[in-house]
Amino acid sequence: MLSILDKYIIRKFLGTYVFSILLIISIAVVFDINEQLDKFLKNDAPLKAIIFAYYMNFIPYYVNLFSPLFVFISVIFFTSKLADNSEIISMLAAGMSFKRLMKPYMISAAIIALASFLLTGFIIPPANVVRIKFQNKYIKNKAVTYAENIQVQIEPGVIAFFKRYDDRDKMGSSFSLDKFENKELVSRLTARTIQYDSAYHWTVNEYSIREFQGMKEHISSGSKLDTTLTIVPSDFLISSNDFEQMTTPQLYKHISRQKDRGIGNIQSFEIEYHKRFASIASAFILTLIGAALSSRKVKGGMGLNIGIGLLLSVSYILFMTVSSTFAVSGLVSPLIAAWIPNVIFIGIAAFLYRKAPN
Repeated sequence: MLSILDKYIIRKFLGTYVFSILLIISIAVVFDINEQLDKFLKNDAPLKAIIFAYYMNFIPYYVNLFSPLFVFISVIFFTSKLADNSEIISMLAAGMSFKRLMKPYMISAAIIALASFLLTGFIIPPANVVRIKFQNKYIKNKAVTYAENIQVQIEPGVIAFFKRYDDRDKMGSSFSLDKFENKELVSRLTARTIQYDSAYHWTVNEYSIREFQGMKEHISSGSKLDTTLTIVPSDFLISSNDFEQMTTPQLYKHISRQKDRGIGNIQSFEIEYHKRFASIASAFILTLIGAALSSRKVKGGMGLNIGIGLLLSVSYILFMTVSSTFAVSGLVSPLIAAWIPNVIFIGIAAFLYRKAPN
């Protein structure tokens, strides 16, 4: 059962969090309008699309992006205010332990963590599809439409190679398809061009097939051949923001599929997948640090606590960026990279918790 005091702290925590998020998002929207207005006018972007396709999907994306920062700032701000008004001293003097005081804080953190996980994993990705489509059409097209020197494992023992593929005309050039049995090449198809149709349907043009049977070789050729290849262009046309458009289950399937096909350069997808789970723990860790840091009444009011809180929150974001860079470069695994900031800040949280008022 929640006491009146628990409900009071939860209301203060969530109220401060929502207010601070709304404030920063309002500022972010104003700055973005100022930056993008010329592009909206130049490309004749409809007002309805600007509001509903872009900004209505822009807001939840940035709310979730800034969430860890403002969990921390919110806890620092309202807890410092409680301490400054001697409310925390009264709670502790009445026999409440600091551990018991953390109960409403952790409940609030759980609410934010659950909301963030649902937003990141299931709500924001479909919204990002609409937002990124708008950006590509009216602001700057960042979609990947071609790739070169593509090598893909279609299935075990079957390797496809494209010299170049252009998604604008659905055409690939210098295509080859090698089939192996027991690590021995048994057939090789080469074609001047290959055309993608739909699903797994492809058409090769000006092709030649060489089949190897021991010391014998059989060659056949033709001008056109319809075939089925269990790949689609999205398997190798990978944009830097593709992971933003995938729900968590879709992201997991995509990573598994790309690994099975031997496609590299998926570290950003793996980092994003692990970050979505690491963010759950971050809400609790940052809440504990903020509460332990700001629960003491200090000279100079809440300014010092807010300053320290900003420093720690910026450090946390910096660790997230640096650790992600390590994963992309291959120095650490994406799992470790996603959890390094949490591991470091768990140590900080444990230290501050021991130093917190009793």
